[in-house]
Amino acid sequence: MAGSLVQVDTFTVTSAVASVIIGGGSSGSSSTNFAINTDDVYMVALNNVKPATDAVNLNVRFTVSGTADSSSNYDRAFAKLSASSSFSDISSTNQDKLRTSGHNTGTGTSETANGIIYCFNFNNSSEYSFITSEETSFGADTNARGNQGGGVLTVAQATDGIQFLFSSGNIASGTFKLYGLVK
Repeated sequence: MAGSLVQVDTFTVTSAVASVIIGGGSSGSSSTNFAINTDDVYMVALNNVKPATDAVNLNVRFTVSGTADSSSNYDRAFAKLSASSSFSDISSTNQDKLRTSGHNTGTGTSETANGIIYCFNFNNSSEYSFITSEETSFGADTNARGNQGGGVLTVAQATDGIQFLFSSGNIASGTFKLYGLVK
């Protein structure tokens, strides 16, 4: 059906891994072998992503030919919404990854991250690849928080996927789904 989202890649963590690549072609974590290769907008849905290490943040990097770009060219800006305090603005520039989580997620019961990420300009080698993100998490401090904002890789290059990793330790569990738009 035209104008519908169609799932093009998915990966569920069943045993701890250092990172997950969704998309990224043959370097992706799934056996789907899908790379973002059109100028369409793509959407990633994260569900119940849990770290193996307590009090860590979820991060992303974009992949180039399936390999994560770890250059210090990532910039981000988010509004952080908290159930336990007032909102705040957070930003950073020239980082080697984009932090997407609102705060430290942990290993306790219900401490997971969930969210939606939209990917723009990934297949355009003349533009910067960027994302918008809406993420919620229940953290190690037992408070619910969310981030809404975006991030950009300030390098004009084609990118083909997203790597997810925590600031320390492994990803213990979670489901990552990549959707494309049927025209």
